Amino acid sequence: MLALRASAQYDGREIDLSVVTAADDGIGDGGGGGGIANGEELIRFANAVLGHDEAELAAARTAIAGTLGGAALADTVGVVSLFNAIVRVADSTGIPVEEQRAADSADFRAAIGVDDFAAAGEKGSG
Repeated sequence: MLALRASAQYDGREIDLSVVTAADDGIGDGGGGGGIANGEELIRFANAVLGHDEAELAAARTAIAGTLGGAALADTVGVVSLFNAIVRVADSTGIPVEEQRAADSADFRAAIGVDDFAAAGEKGSG
C-alpha cells in the first residue's frame, strides 16, 4: 500500500485506501474503488477471492478481463495470489514490521483499521 499511496501522490491523485477494509465498499454504486483506476473491479475481485461464491468469482474475473484485458487479469490473479502467500509466510514466522516501515505506514494503517486486526496485537509479543 505504501507503493500505491506514493504513486498516487506522485501523480497528484487522491485515493481512499479505507475501501480496502470498509464493510460498505461502494461497489456497484459508482462511488467505490477509492479513486484507484478500475478500483471497483479490483476490489470486487479481491472480495470474491476471499469469499465462497464461485459464481461471483467468475463474474469478477470476467469483469476484469472485459475491462482491462486478459493480460491484466493474469497480473491481477498473480498479485492477489503472491500477496496472500507472502503475508501468510510473514505472519506464520512472526516477522515483525521494520520500524521505519511501521512509521511510514502508521497513518494509513490507522485509517483503514489494520491495527485493529487480531494478528496486529500479537506482533512483537512473541
